[in-house]
Amino acid sequence: MSGNPLTHHWGYVGALSSAILFGISSTLNKIALENVNPMIIAGMIYLIGGVLLLAIHFTPLHKKILALFETPTETETTISARDYRTLAFVILCGSIIAPFLLLHGLNETTAINASLLLNTESLFTVLLAFLFLKERGKQRDYIGILLLLAGVAVLTTNAEFQRLTLTEQILGNVLIVGACLFWGIDNNLSKFLSKKRDIIMVTGLKCSIGGSALLAVSQILGINFSIPITSIPYLITVGALSIAFSILFFLFALREIGAMRTGIIFSTSSLFGAMFALAVLEEPLSPIQLTAGLVMLFGVYIIYRR
Repeated sequence: MSGNPLTHHWGYVGALSSAILFGISSTLNKIALENVNPMIIAGMIYLIGGVLLLAIHFTPLHKKILALFETPTETETTISARDYRTLAFVILCGSIIAPFLLLHGLNETTAINASLLLNTESLFTVLLAFLFLKERGKQRDYIGILLLLAGVAVLTTNAEFQRLTLTEQILGNVLIVGACLFWGIDNNLSKFLSKKRDIIMVTGLKCSIGGSALLAVSQILGINFSIPITSIPYLITVGALSIAFSILFFLFALREIGAMRTGIIFSTSSLFGAMFALAVLEEPLSPIQLTAGLVMLFGVYIIYRR
């Protein structure tokens, strides 16, 4: 991580902004899921987000947005053939294989198992960054990481660990963990793409190609493409905010503070999702979950103060 205070500060702002924007998607998607197949939702929101960013790329707004992401961190102005190969692998891992494994895994396990195991994405992101990107932290960083992982595990399960049946629905559990592994690979590979100055173009390509691939797989699997008009506003909102700009902030954070810190801070999206669900759907937030959320925020503070 760069020692420049400005880079340090805005990197964390980017990671938290990405988490907040992605967090609201769970509530909006839950509303849309009443009428639309989850595979179609995933494909459409990615495609919508990609098309939006690619459209911005050809408007005066493009330079203004890029100016907001300017920091002392050195960036690359050109996108090489190697970058496109990396992008292709990122799309394969994060936009095709991971969602495919997740959707099949959800059908083979319980909701509470899935809630807990989905947190392994952050764990894989940290481990892969440590092993392959050689990212390191001080002792305080690892304390913050442990607090975040513990907090998100309690928050997403409401501490009802006695209901876990991890040794029974083995296939479903393995598929979900596999999905998180591929998302962890996606997060770490995206670190190389984040070095590009035009991250709007990079994010636009990632989202639009990934969304198109998901919809193509849906077509092959014979999934119903029916989308009621009432669901369209939710898909557009999620595509624009929770996908396009969330991934844009995520790539910016990767550039400034690395995959390890960005990935673990992004896990706070579950906290912001719970808060948004409380406000919009009036879903209860138990004292245990609230405490876990405070622990997560304290973990973020510890890492930030580093």
